[in-house]
Amino acid sequence: MIGAWIVMGLLVTVLPWSGHAGAALVVGAIAMTVLLAWWRTIRPSNTRVWADDVARQLGSRVVGDIVTLENVRNFEWRSLGDYSARWETRQYDLGQLRSVDALLSYWTGPLIAHVLVSFGFADDRYLAFSIEIRKEHGEAYSALGGFFRKFETGLVAADERDIVRLRSNLRREDVYLYRIALPPDAIRSLFLAYLAEAESLRRRPRWYNTATANCTTVVFEMLRRIVGRLPLDYRLLLSGRLPEYIAGLGGLTPGVDLATLRRAGCINTRAWLADQDPAFSQRIRDGVPGI
Repeated sequence: MIGAWIVMGLLVTVLPWSGHAGAALVVGAIAMTVLLAWWRTIRPSNTRVWADDVARQLGSRVVGDIVTLENVRNFEWRSLGDYSARWETRQYDLGQLRSVDALLSYWTGPLIAHVLVSFGFADDRYLAFSIEIRKEHGEAYSALGGFFRKFETGLVAADERDIVRLRSNLRREDVYLYRIALPPDAIRSLFLAYLAEAESLRRRPRWYNTATANCTTVVFEMLRRIVGRLPLDYRLLLSGRLPEYIAGLGGLTPGVDLATLRRAGCINTRAWLADQDPAFSQRIRDGVPGI
C-alpha cells in the first residue's frame, strides 16, 4: 500500500516536469480515485496469524467491585527470542485500587516514548496496560506503516515483570515512572475505561495510526471523558515530552520539580537489580516521589 502511494506521488511529480501538466492532473485524479476506493475496502481484522506477545485479547467481567480478567499476559522472558508464553486469568478488587502510574519507555531518542499505564492495588499487585500495534507473525513496528493501515490496534494487560522488564532489561530502553495525581474515583473510572476499550477492540477491530490512534492519544481520549476538558498539545504527539504536559496540568506529585521527578523516576538500575525478584514492581518504585 505504501508503495502505491509513492508511485502515485512520483507520477504526479514527474509528469509536469516533462511537459505533460494536463496528463499529470488526469493521472493524479484517476490514481487518487482508485487508491481511495481501494483504501475504503481495507478492513481491520481480529483473525490474523498474530505474533505471540499479542496473540490474545483481553477479556473482562465486572461483578460489583470484583473484576475477572482473561488473557493477562505474564510471559517469562529469557531473551527477546526466548520466552515462555503465559496467559492468565486474574481477579482484582476495585475497592483495593490505590494508585495509577505512567511509565515512559524511550526507544528512539528523547522526543518519542512508548506510554504504559499501571494500576496499583492494596495487596501490592500492579497491572500495566499498553496500547500498541497488534503485529502479525514476523512483522516489525514501522512508524511509516502506522499511517497506512498496516497494523491493527492492540491493547495488552500485563504483569509488570513481563511488560516493563521486557523494555528495561531486555530491550535496554530508558524507562521512567511517574506517580499520577488522580482522585480515587477517576483512577477507578480509568481502569474501567481500559476494560471498555479492550471489549470494543474485541467486538470491532480498529486500525492503529501513528499520529491519531496511538499509545498516547487513545489514553488521552479516555482521560478526557473522565476528567473533563483537557487541552490539545503537541506533546501528545511528541510523547517523550508528555511528563511536561502532565506536570503543567498539576497531574504529577505536588511540591516536587520535574527534574527531580525525572531523575528519581528512572527505573533502569533498580529494574536490573530486581531482575528475578518477585517484588519487582515494588523495587522499581523505591525512591520515586509520591509513592
